[in-house]
Amino acid sequence: MRIEADTKLDFKDVLIRPKRSTLASRRDVDIARNFTFRHSGAAFAGVPLIAANMDGVGTFAMARAFAEDGNGLTVALHKHYPLDALIAFWDAEPAAAAQVWYSIGLAEEDEDKLQAFLAARPGAVTRLCLDVANGYAEPFVEAVRRLKEGLARDMTLMAGNVVTGEMVEELTLAGVDVVKVGIGPGSVCTTRTMTGVGYPQLSAIIECADAAHGLKGLICADGGCAVPGDVAKAFGAGADFVMLGGMLAGHDQAEEPVVDGEIVFHGMSSTRAMDRHKGGVAEYRASEGKAVRVPRRGDVAATLQDILGGLRSACTYVGAQRLKELSKRTTFICVGQQVNDAFTGREG
Repeated sequence: MRIEADTKLDFKDVLIRPKRSTLASRRDVDIARNFTFRHSGAAFAGVPLIAANMDGVGTFAMARAFAEDGNGLTVALHKHYPLDALIAFWDAEPAAAAQVWYSIGLAEEDEDKLQAFLAARPGAVTRLCLDVANGYAEPFVEAVRRLKEGLARDMTLMAGNVVTGEMVEELTLAGVDVVKVGIGPGSVCTTRTMTGVGYPQLSAIIECADAAHGLKGLICADGGCAVPGDVAKAFGAGADFVMLGGMLAGHDQAEEPVVDGEIVFHGMSSTRAMDRHKGGVAEYRASEGKAVRVPRRGDVAATLQDILGGLRSACTYVGAQRLKELSKRTTFICVGQQVNDAFTGREG
């Protein structure tokens, strides 16, 4: 047993300090990014926000809405769509399909479905998301290497989740273009409560971004953003992409039934999700997610305008004309007595 005494921070623990700026208007801010992925060599141009691969968020309808938005936003489709539905979507809506990440887990049936899809539509998948709860398990790293040597050889690969620099480095060197960062910060995730495992998300982003960028890799901050200001903080901390779940839940694009004017939003390790997709919670495990009712929020377009507008505004407060400059212009100030006491060595 050992204890790390360094203070670790979450989004709620900090604010971004304003700085003098020459920007006259939010419209002067460019929040798009241009990347060339290290391993695939593919290019990305657009606003680097990704809808999470949750079955109430990463939907075909969300992909259509993001494509219509025109800002280059992308969607990580949830992995539970049947093969025929995926083929039909790719055939009927090529513009929306071009904006998605095809998602899989470690289950053999996920890889089999991907192989069958590629056999039916060769070259259709250009972006692949390998998503697991525990990115520290050896089978996960082995799956990354196997995919990069086989099915995903020419694809841009996003994979995770992890929260420490050494695993970001290992995954980047193993072939991952974008490492997903976050264990337990999501609004419907109970991993921290059930297991005691996790890492404050802001510090995880800072440390993992430093590790990835040293190897010309990228990270995606996954989880913990509850308001547009958290998205700005994630980019200010060094995230290249930010993945959103709860902020996009409850919209018309959720493809979930409406009950008494509300939509049920659940974590993908919740009892509700496992009842729906796995036939129940296996006897050897516990639920690590919860289900909550969220008000029906209408079309996602208004929420996207709030998020993107808040991000532009954050850039004007620190003088960042481009999103790329935000992390260089960001100074975080700690708020809250507990955090301040930790830094000054005082005890309450």
